[in-house]
Amino acid sequence: MTRPFSDLHVAVLMGGLSSEREVSLTSGRGCADALEGQVARVSRVDAGRDLAQVLAALKPDVVFNALHGAWGEDGCVQGVLETLGIPYTHSGVLASALAMDKDKSKAVLKAAGVVVPGGGLFDRFEVARDHVIPPPYVIKPNAEGSSVGVYLVREGEPPCAAPGQDDWTYGEQVMVEPFIAGKELAVTVLGETSGPRALTITDITPAKGFYDYEAKYAPGGSSHVLPADLPPHIFERALRESELAHAAMGCRGVSRSDFRYDDIKDELVLLEVNTQPGMTPTSLSPEQAAHVGMDYKALVRWMVEDASCPR
Repeated sequence: MTRPFSDLHVAVLMGGLSSEREVSLTSGRGCADALEGQVARVSRVDAGRDLAQVLAALKPDVVFNALHGAWGEDGCVQGVLETLGIPYTHSGVLASALAMDKDKSKAVLKAAGVVVPGGGLFDRFEVARDHVIPPPYVIKPNAEGSSVGVYLVREGEPPCAAPGQDDWTYGEQVMVEPFIAGKELAVTVLGETSGPRALTITDITPAKGFYDYEAKYAPGGSSHVLPADLPPHIFERALRESELAHAAMGCRGVSRSDFRYDDIKDELVLLEVNTQPGMTPTSLSPEQAAHVGMDYKALVRWMVEDASCPR
């Protein structure tokens, strides 16, 4: 960082154009509040298609990217910020675009030696018409986050009609993966100068049995146990594979790896890497940072300092 932290003008991007707009607004407000009093100026920007013009007028020293989902998290906004020459938090263009594409990111992770789910991409109408793999399985958009558009099809149930409906807006192909029973786990990684550092592991228990959008963000939607109660070899493996995934995908700043652990089969599978984890009151990454002694304000400060460092 070339300027004292207290002298910085930070623009916090929030809202945006994706289906995760409301979550992003909550994340962005929290991050902006955390920066107030720590830096010279905080500009709160509800990011729209005029973002380049808005930022050119504001001239911030750093952008805190609190956007989630398509456009804000998939490399598009990152490209705008690169063009404007403004340092920004979280991953760059390539890592952001790669992580947002579940099919391509799984290929990269598998090549790096990380165990990922089976399944693949299928035409949405075919998925709505027939079982493309044996149930139970999970249907999810290939390029969305926050469990938006995710459905679980259990054994004995008919195919899920949702992907074939006219109001389906998540692409013509959908990801279908075998459902992995067991624990839902999450690991936050900080991309420190000495290398990626995994913080701890959270075991997530949804109140209604499936970790969907409501379970992630509604108060009481899920309970979190951290550190997760896991066999030592699985705990250590989840930490190391999260760091490996962060590096393999080319992430920077904060990332979060989401796993399923089948404690009957002793099988750990990495579902996906999130390059811009939520920063809401129920989000996992701030909770994990607090567990290791880094409160919300300190985490936000670390992210801005990390973005400001010459690369």
